[in-house]
Amino acid sequence: MTSWPPSTHAWKKSSNEIMTTDDHTHLVHHRTEFDDWRSLTIGVYMALVGYAVMVGLPVISTAWVDNLGFSEVEVGRVAGADLGGLAIGAVLAALFVAKVDRRHLAAFAAVLTIAANALCMVYQGYEVTLWLRLLAGTGAGIYTGIAVATIGGHSKPAFAFGVELFAFAGSQGAELALLPYLSMEGIYITLIVTYVVGLLFISWLPRRPVDKTLDVEIDVEEPSGEHHVEHKHVPAYVPWMVLTAIVLTYVNIGAYWTYIELSTVGSAASPEWVADMLWISSVFSVIGCLFAVLLSNRYGLARPLLVTLVFQASIVVMLVFGITNFTVAVSMYFFNFCWIFVDIYQAATIANVDHSGRFPAMIPAAQGLGNFLGPNIAASVLAWNFGYNGVFIMCASASIAAMLVYLYMYLMLKKTIPALADAS
Repeated sequence: MTSWPPSTHAWKKSSNEIMTTDDHTHLVHHRTEFDDWRSLTIGVYMALVGYAVMVGLPVISTAWVDNLGFSEVEVGRVAGADLGGLAIGAVLAALFVAKVDRRHLAAFAAVLTIAANALCMVYQGYEVTLWLRLLAGTGAGIYTGIAVATIGGHSKPAFAFGVELFAFAGSQGAELALLPYLSMEGIYITLIVTYVVGLLFISWLPRRPVDKTLDVEIDVEEPSGEHHVEHKHVPAYVPWMVLTAIVLTYVNIGAYWTYIELSTVGSAASPEWVADMLWISSVFSVIGCLFAVLLSNRYGLARPLLVTLVFQASIVVMLVFGITNFTVAVSMYFFNFCWIFVDIYQAATIANVDHSGRFPAMIPAAQGLGNFLGPNIAASVLAWNFGYNGVFIMCASASIAAMLVYLYMYLMLKKTIPALADAS
């Protein structure tokens, strides 16, 4: 017999809880309106739209060079402004997502981004584009912050973010296959249309969070076999350490994704092959969603994440030893594969401890900050004549630094809240 009324707790082992730690404890999750398919659907769609520029950077960066005549260094600055705006917007979302009607906030963000993209078609000089991309990125950041907070409200965050990234992988492949055929104006118009479509379904978005506390409920199995639930306050350093690691992770991703296509120019790799690998490897990463969820069910979130970050670093460093059709294909395939792993584990870790949406909304901020720093650091590496080998070494170093942050956090949680350290 268990010590709780079946009407209150009987659901959790069958539908929500999968993994129990060695000390016979595990997290308890409650179903809410965020588990409704419409909430998850609009959250996923908004995330895809908000991240569109980030995932399309290889093609968009090349379009800025070919169509607007920007230099490699200027491309890094413009990309950094757009993704830095993503960080600023997500911070703004985090400040208001638990206080303001999310539908109103999302509508404001959509209109702001639409206006900035429209103006980019009129003003195409470097300095004006730099500021307009910052404005567009800010709107996208607010929009994406709301989306991630909505997805993170699901009672099974690893599953919910797995769904998002499954869709993300498919949309990324479609985006990278479609955008090269569009003019610069065509790219901006495509971005505008995606936000307009989102406005049509804004009523699916839950207005406010269900819970605003940074607490977790731990189911404890006693030696007698009976269970009781304990409330644990999560130290504030936990979500902040995850956000710090996300910044470092996206320094790697932002720099790699901005310059991977440009780095192959003049190498042994065929330009046509590289262009095809950009979208084919993105579709391949769909497999990563399935493996990520299965591994988290078996081993939790933290341990697979640590291994993945080390592997991703090695995949980037591989390019230092030569860029060929083979190395580009292997690097792109496994980089995207690892990207999916890392995103699911990072987002689910924060969602496990905060259902207010405040910290989940800051995930795009951390990603945007990393994406702002990554291209700018890479641009500086190139300006200092260290070449693309220097860029790839910098990327790998950032991934290893993120792994060390997670390792420290994992060891700390194993001592204080083991169920959270090994949560799935």
